[in-house]
Amino acid sequence: MCWRPMFLLTVTLFAAFSASPASAWWHDYRDARHPVFPRRDALPNPRLTPGALNPAVTQANIHETICVRGYTRSIRPPERYTESLKRRQIREYDYPQDMNRLWFFEEDHLISLELGGSPSSPRNLWPEPHRVAGGWGSYAKDRLENKLNHLVCSGRLPLADAQRMIARNWISAYRRYIGPIPDDRKVW
Repeated sequence: MCWRPMFLLTVTLFAAFSASPASAWWHDYRDARHPVFPRRDALPNPRLTPGALNPAVTQANIHETICVRGYTRSIRPPERYTESLKRRQIREYDYPQDMNRLWFFEEDHLISLELGGSPSSPRNLWPEPHRVAGGWGSYAKDRLENKLNHLVCSGRLPLADAQRMIARNWISAYRRYIGPIPDDRKVW
């Protein structure tokens, strides 16, 4: 069998689907249709999203919980729950009408699951914009979550300190533990 026709078919299909503005399965956050939110939207409204902890995670059991590969997958709430909550919270956060498409946001845990945040409390979930002025969007926060989890699991940072820092001001924690310039590329 000749590889060339199969290759051309694959490339053609990929190009057709990835270029389609109506394709719901692919939303590149750098796409021009994704607005850049003001810097103030990088942090959640503390009245609406103060953060909440998972009581099942403690400093004493991190090596049986958050430091176990696949742990967050086992406690992550179903998408039907977070999608519904995202719709409601986008209205509560009062984002402008032209900036309230679901794919502009990640329904994110303020205190991430890998740091012992509550999986399903609305007090710990918020519609975090992917693109924020200065690069302080959801993907930069994902990098911080991974870094803090590594520091906690390696014994270099107490769990409570990591939880407190990310809940108070994740941008300050990012600058302290990663650097002054955010990396807003998607974390895979």
